[in-house]
Amino acid sequence: MEPAEKIRLPRQRACNQLNEKGKHCCGHLKRWYANPRETQAEVYRCERCHTVYLPNPAEEPRTGTLAW
Repeated sequence: MEPAEKIRLPRQRACNQLNEKGKHCCGHLKRWYANPRETQAEVYRCERCHTVYLPNPAEEPRTGTLAW
């Protein structure tokens, strides 16, 4: 089964994908560096259900906060 793709909500940190019982997954979203699409965008993935979260166009990328 292919994991779902969603647009990440502003400042979202937990997965909001519904499971087969209708409950939220609530897994932690982690930055996905092994993205097979070869894009430079900040892509996140749920650690439990592996739902892929694409960047929200309304939110600034977070990578600049750690740049020196």
